Amino acid sequence: MEIEMIYTDLPNLETERLILRKVTADDLEDMYLYASNEDVAKYVTWNTHKTITDTKEFFEFISNKYENHQVAPWGIELKETGKFIGTVDYVWWQPSQKMAETGYVLSKDYWGKGITTEAVKEIIRFGFNEMDLVRIQAKCFVENIGSSRVMEKSGMQFEGVIRKGMFVKGQHQDLKLYSIIREEV
Repeated sequence: MEIEMIYTDLPNLETERLILRKVTADDLEDMYLYASNEDVAKYVTWNTHKTITDTKEFFEFISNKYENHQVAPWGIELKETGKFIGTVDYVWWQPSQKMAETGYVLSKDYWGKGITTEAVKEIIRFGFNEMDLVRIQAKCFVENIGSSRVMEKSGMQFEGVIRKGMFVKGQHQDLKLYSIIREEV
């Protein structure tokens, strides 16, 4: 499976409550609303967006990924309202190894409702069925209990802690590592 086969035209995915689709320029204001929230940005690799220009720059980065058929995020849209509330993606994909890593971010207004778990389960399904993956993993900062719960509720198993596994925001972070393999779904 080649990356271009999936990312030449990122497919829309649908769940009971969500549409996972390309991020568009129409999503900038909604993205800025959550990306400028200190609580949302606390456990991610990027800094809190201070201005809409930060969000526009991130959108340009995503758009470039789409245009060049590279691994890029799906926007999370609530079916009921059409509101853009976050992203879910494969942060990397190694087709030759049949492995990928997922990541996600969600507006704080929608935390605790099972939305992220619903989105992650859908891209896990897509990864095993359409991308020919054998292993999907995810990582989070050890203190990010909410993200740990998403991984567990998505069917992933805790594998351990990667000590000082990532240098983010000026310090090395310990990371929890979770994974799911094709045979487990």
